[in-house]
Amino acid sequence: MKPEVKTIALATAVSVLSLPAFASEKVAIGVPSWTGAQAIAHVLGEVVTSRIGGEVEYVPGNNATIFQAMDQGKGDIDVHPDVWLPNQESFTKEYVDGKGTVTLSSNPYQGNQGFCVTKDFGEANNITDIADLGRPDIAALMDSDGNGLGELWIGAPGWASANVNEVKTRDYGLLDFVEPIRAEEAVKTARIKDSIAKGEGYAFYCYEPHAVWFMFDVMMLTEPTYDPEKYVMVQPSDDADWYTKSMVATKDALKDVQIAWSNSLVDRSPAISEFFQNFKLDASDVSQLAYEISANGRDPAEVAAEWVNANSDRVDAMLGL
Repeated sequence: MKPEVKTIALATAVSVLSLPAFASEKVAIGVPSWTGAQAIAHVLGEVVTSRIGGEVEYVPGNNATIFQAMDQGKGDIDVHPDVWLPNQESFTKEYVDGKGTVTLSSNPYQGNQGFCVTKDFGEANNITDIADLGRPDIAALMDSDGNGLGELWIGAPGWASANVNEVKTRDYGLLDFVEPIRAEEAVKTARIKDSIAKGEGYAFYCYEPHAVWFMFDVMMLTEPTYDPEKYVMVQPSDDADWYTKSMVATKDALKDVQIAWSNSLVDRSPAISEFFQNFKLDASDVSQLAYEISANGRDPAEVAAEWVNANSDRVDAMLGL
């Protein structure tokens, strides 16, 4: 039985005689919109159903909805599968540090943001650092429309990270050579593929975990080491004059990414809660899972089941076996 929006399954690995002991173990897993979160949500659900013998409900929702439900502790949503910090720090400060109704995992993986080029392009032209995009010869190789500026994809419309990258492009002194481009991520993916086929130059905002690391042979460029004094970002939602008042001349800090769950789950489903405390993936795991889902169009439940079966020793460790 494949989990869809709502899934109830019993672990095949658990004997019939032991099933009653797990009958009350159930969890509602929040599912944010991005692929990495969907992948992790289904890995959590697969372990709960196939190894613990519990019941799983998948509930789509945004960050605010998921944290509010975890805070209420009624079982509407029990877990957030992909909490990025400091991005979602406002929620963890309120519900983890303040109200104390949500627990944050102590086993994060690292999220990393930057700018990438394909390895072939980078190695052929000695491109290793973000400043190299400001070399006239490199900008000319990245100019596909003949306007004299190389194209640099900085993110999709509406992304806060795209605003950061627009400021970075200015403060890294690249605007005389590079044109910041906002477009949907599918446009970026198609442009990477096209640039490889044509042997052209292309640079783009990239982050890990992400399917791009399995789709293409790419490399992240170095940037000045993160310095909070040189990272002052004002978002448009906070000030209409955000671009003028912002100054970002340094790499983003590495992100800690982990799961979070409602403290009420400890009493309602102690075996699942204990598993969550030990749950751990790394960025390459999430990138590979996301690749199978987004690039190969596979069912997240099928991909998660495949991963759990292929990593039984790691799953055993998470279950304390």
